[in-house]
Amino acid sequence: MTAHAQVMTRDHELGGRAAAAAVAAMIAALFAGSTALTPLYIIYKQVFGFSQITLTLVYAVYVIGNLAALLMLGRVSDVIGRRPMALAGMAVAVVSAVVFLFAENVAWLDIARILSGLGIGVGAGTGTAWLAELLSTDDKSQAATIATSTNFLGLGLGALGAGFLAEYAPWPLRLTFVVYLAMLATVTLLVWRTRETVSRPGKLADVSMRPRLSLPNDIRASLVAPAVTGFGAMALVGFYAALAPSILAQQLHVINHAEAGALFFELAIVTAVTIVATARLSSRAAMFAALALIPTVALIVAAQVFASMAIMIAGTALCGVAAALGYRGGLQVVNEIAPADRRAEVVSAFFICCFCGNALPVIGIGVLSTMTSATVASVAFAGMIVIFSLVALWFGAKYAR
Repeated sequence: MTAHAQVMTRDHELGGRAAAAAVAAMIAALFAGSTALTPLYIIYKQVFGFSQITLTLVYAVYVIGNLAALLMLGRVSDVIGRRPMALAGMAVAVVSAVVFLFAENVAWLDIARILSGLGIGVGAGTGTAWLAELLSTDDKSQAATIATSTNFLGLGLGALGAGFLAEYAPWPLRLTFVVYLAMLATVTLLVWRTRETVSRPGKLADVSMRPRLSLPNDIRASLVAPAVTGFGAMALVGFYAALAPSILAQQLHVINHAEAGALFFELAIVTAVTIVATARLSSRAAMFAALALIPTVALIVAAQVFASMAIMIAGTALCGVAAALGYRGGLQVVNEIAPADRRAEVVSAFFICCFCGNALPVIGIGVLSTMTSATVASVAFAGMIVIFSLVALWFGAKYAR
């Protein structure tokens, strides 16, 4: 290779890394919008006067947008190109932030949450594929590692930033989204300048929007373990994102919004670091290591019973490890056992389990905590996680291959 060719190759690699950094920033920014509400839920609850059940419904309705993007729009960027679809996801995120900024009641929050889920589903799915094409490496798992770790980094930064603004700055329900809109504008400019990787983009009319999802009969039993593991891991993340601030205020008597945001930031950062640090751990070892979900929920319940912030911090760290291993291990197992010609459909089914795990148990906790107490609801949630972990272990051991 000539010196000129070597320089050209090096410049291309550097350009690819810069472009990949822009796409990773997009993924982080989109997910930051999901948890910006985490420390604000208590304030919204006081201002709008809604119940704990309504709070959990506002959180859970986000999954509607996720599922719409996954089932109907997942294949669009393959046809029309990565950049147009990524910009569409950013545009939806901007609209969602504007609705939050001017929200006057619960209906506004519901609409904004659905749009947030849609924007994330479109942008993050497109971004993950885009990363794999921008990185100059044959190891496509690197793109998945970057995408999932920046996903959780964004989740953590969104909660942390909103918590500090809510506690130490004026207009907590407005300023948070003004700052977020400025972030989205900056990242959108970076995405607009990132090169397209689809060689011959087509037209939107060429894409079928009909929802399509099915599972091959011969691997359905083998999919139970990763699906249940992903459900349980994301259920814990949803528990923290929706309910941790309420638990801190009611059971641990911590009313500082910055501390509530920092607790979720701890979870997200531990998760992101664990994903990167355990990249070489085998998929099934990672999935079975997610059985750390069991002591995690025990610590969460103990923190409430003893009103101990120290136990809560320890449980949060362990939750981050368990969530990372469960999510990453489950996804990798699914990729390994799925037939090549149906991998997208099978992976989509796994993500649906994760999205449902992130949303549905939270609603149950909200109902139970209203009818009984937050501690009883957490004990019931812990029991569910234990059962799911044991089911995953049994199916994983029986159908290991």
